[in-house]
Amino acid sequence: MKKERQPYLRQLADFVRTVLADAARTIRGWSLKRWLQAELLVGIVVAVVACVDVPDLSTLRAWAARFDPWFPVVFWLAYVTLTLFPLPRTIWTVAAGILFGPVEGLFLALTALSVSAAISFLVVRRLLGDWMRPRLVHPAVFKLNAHLERRGWFAIASLRMVAGVPFSILNYAAALTPVPFLQFLLATALGSIPTTAMGVFFGETLTTGPNPWAITATVVLAAVGIAGLVLDAKLVRELP
Repeated sequence: MKKERQPYLRQLADFVRTVLADAARTIRGWSLKRWLQAELLVGIVVAVVACVDVPDLSTLRAWAARFDPWFPVVFWLAYVTLTLFPLPRTIWTVAAGILFGPVEGLFLALTALSVSAAISFLVVRRLLGDWMRPRLVHPAVFKLNAHLERRGWFAIASLRMVAGVPFSILNYAAALTPVPFLQFLLATALGSIPTTAMGVFFGETLTTGPNPWAITATVVLAAVGIAGLVLDAKLVRELP
């Protein structure tokens, strides 16, 4: 097993070195216009991450009073926009339960995160997909990417069930794999239901009282997600 693993690790290291070297050559060959566009994009992302504070509950309640009856729309748009960036979405999910209750809160959170994931996926694939695609035939990742192209929805759905997996980072990473867009979107919408529901229901319990079932369900759902990842990894190893 150890002897089999070492060649794969060398292949993986070679793949990473190749991609990084190709990226460096590609960047060095950019025109001035492309450099300015890239710097602008990076500047926007850095500014949002560094300067935009995730609003606390009192701020959201102030928004609710100010924008009522349009506050659900404002909240939904804010949820979509800010989760495009590597910012925590937990506050939005919990706030949805506090401000809107379990049914409307779950609907707003799930639709917003699905739209946000779709936008991130399409933008990253549009910008980097053509560049990355020829590099996915490397022996270190070919089998994995062939699996993702056929059954990527299972891996995505399993990862969405694990609350610790960063939402936006998974969107970016999935866009660089052969996972079909509709599979990604459906897996995101369905796989996000458990953790999103737990966040929304937890938010509701902050106004109605503690619920030990929420903690138990969170642990169980995380275990289900991890089990799905283990099963998916086993299926990858069994591919010819």
